Amino acid sequence: PLRFDQLLVGKQVLGVSRRGKNILIELSDQLTLWVHLKMTGHFFWVSRTEAVEKHDLVILDLADSTHHLRFNDYRRFGRLRLFRADELWQQKGLAELGPEPLEITATQFIEICHRCPRQIKQALLDQSFIAGIGNIYADESLYYSRIHPQRLTTSLSRLKLTELHGHIQRLLSRAIRLHGTSVDTYSGVNGRTGSFQKHLLAYGHDGEPCNRCGTAIRREKIGSRSAHFCPRCQQK
Repeated sequence: PLRFDQLLVGKQVLGVSRRGKNILIELSDQLTLWVHLKMTGHFFWVSRTEAVEKHDLVILDLADSTHHLRFNDYRRFGRLRLFRADELWQQKGLAELGPEPLEITATQFIEICHRCPRQIKQALLDQSFIAGIGNIYADESLYYSRIHPQRLTTSLSRLKLTELHGHIQRLLSRAIRLHGTSVDTYSGVNGRTGSFQKHLLAYGHDGEPCNRCGTAIRREKIGSRSAHFCPRCQQK
């Protein structure tokens, strides 16, 4: 922690970008602050006079500002790491990331799906397959595409994968416009929650009727994650 503090003091923020689920804050002197929020990490932009909370783990003071940036994480899974820019992309967690879901073309998406057989839900959550899709958006994309989460990638036609690709991009773009999905603790840096949860049709709706056919949405554990789907609309 002492070395971390020493390296950060006096640095300028030159830019902020994202790769997959990682936030990359470019600093002066060829340094990058690499942040992964994990499940419960937050950044909050708050007044310096506001009381420090129990789970405010890192406080970043910016010069000539009445506010500062706090990293809060009650489960302490989140990570803040400093790397030299020339070493950053060699690190595990970044080096193996797959293509971005909002940048990959339908043709490229079909190619990686047909490369080797695996369950489509697990493939979408694999950050080396495609970077940035979480459990909520995987479930919603498969629901809209009428694809069972256990279907093999190689069993899906080019037409069906093109449809899935379109739904992934449409749902992610809409969720960004609505500032994310707040089903648990998520909020933006200003503390406001997102509103995309109001538009979910599968995730979190287990036991409720399917919006299309009325069959009860089912929740099953597939791999290490839960999957929400309609057993009638999304048949194996």
